[in-house]
Amino acid sequence: MSKILIYGGLASAFSRVGWIGFWLQLAIGSIPVALLIYAFLVGGNGSVGTRGGLALIEYLTIGSLLVLAFTTFWSYRYTRLAKDIAEPDRRPSMLAIQRAAWIGVAASTLGIVFSALVMMFEAAQLLLYFLRAPQAGVPPIQTTAGGPASWVSAADMLSLMALIVTMSMEIVVLVLSLWLLFLSRADSSETHPSQ
Repeated sequence: MSKILIYGGLASAFSRVGWIGFWLQLAIGSIPVALLIYAFLVGGNGSVGTRGGLALIEYLTIGSLLVLAFTTFWSYRYTRLAKDIAEPDRRPSMLAIQRAAWIGVAASTLGIVFSALVMMFEAAQLLLYFLRAPQAGVPPIQTTAGGPASWVSAADMLSLMALIVTMSMEIVVLVLSLWLLFLSRADSSETHPSQ
């Protein structure tokens, strides 16, 4: 296969995947941002439930959103890289192309890890609240004898929904980045066959 066909196909793949990842993350990634802004605005009047004080969850959530912003930028970067791949005088090395795909894989994986950790912490905390509730049902407000009142609010579920959507986008970006990595490695073996 000629290098022109290989690099042309690779440039097309990077461009297509870059735009798909960019627009998907921009459209669907705005959902968790909007949900968290809503939760922040609602949280100002004290109706976010009893779970608002866990700093680790807040930091991991912010980290997950920052990774989502980075992977959105990185998807756009794939489109710029595609233009460079298509032009022989500006074409980066195959190692640089693979490194770009690996960075996308690593960033997406980090976002998934952050989101998964937050969801585990949040789900465990909600489970504890539900286990403390009477078995006949879960009241929106629960008072305990001698202890502080605790409740599970809609904002608690809103936070989990934002994290699930964020993690879903990170999985999509991970799959797209792995596909680009696979293509660049396959194209690399065709342009540099082993002796």
